[in-house]
Amino acid sequence: MRNLICLVLAMSGLSVMAQDLDYPDFRQKKDNFSKIAEKDIRADVASFALAGVDESIGKAPLASIPVIDYGPNFIKYADDNIQVIIKTGFFLGSKHKLMMQEGHLLRIDGKPYYGGVYGQPPRTTIESITVVVGKDTVAIPAAAYFDLYDTKFSFNENGATRSRNGVFLSNDKHTFYIYMLNIDNKGVEYTWVIRDKQYLRRVVDYGFLN
Repeated sequence: MRNLICLVLAMSGLSVMAQDLDYPDFRQKKDNFSKIAEKDIRADVASFALAGVDESIGKAPLASIPVIDYGPNFIKYADDNIQVIIKTGFFLGSKHKLMMQEGHLLRIDGKPYYGGVYGQPPRTTIESITVVVGKDTVAIPAAAYFDLYDTKFSFNENGATRSRNGVFLSNDKHTFYIYMLNIDNKGVEYTWVIRDKQYLRRVVDYGFLN
């Protein structure tokens, strides 16, 4: 996966400049990779996230949990101890309060939003994230994903279907990371951090590809 990501970066180029817009951008950066203060989490996320590629040199890839099933609106990872299921739905603008300016979408339900083309309505939502560790269900609050849109489960490469997403295990096995990447429209990536059967935080980055 790392080789594939590096190839994508080499072809696309890593952008450090914000997207030039002629309308306000209300997206916040408090959940960006650059804001991660915990050294262990930062090192782990750098090993797979594009936003941390500059810090990934010399880091071995983390162990991952395999995909056991997926479809147009879901993906499922599982091993003997952990199960993760992510489901998506269609975005219906009629069910939301949309803040528009000269035809550009700025906020959804009063909040900034991430994913897709900023200024345009997203196409899909994250309906649910189900996490089970052993026999215990880990509660993932809606606040962890309600403003994240247009996830992508798979892509086609030379006629083969592949995925850049993953569930990655820390070396001490106390923490794992649910990661989703969409390289369309300058890139967006989401990571949810689970530690000791508790949701800890999320990492959200966007606009890092030319």
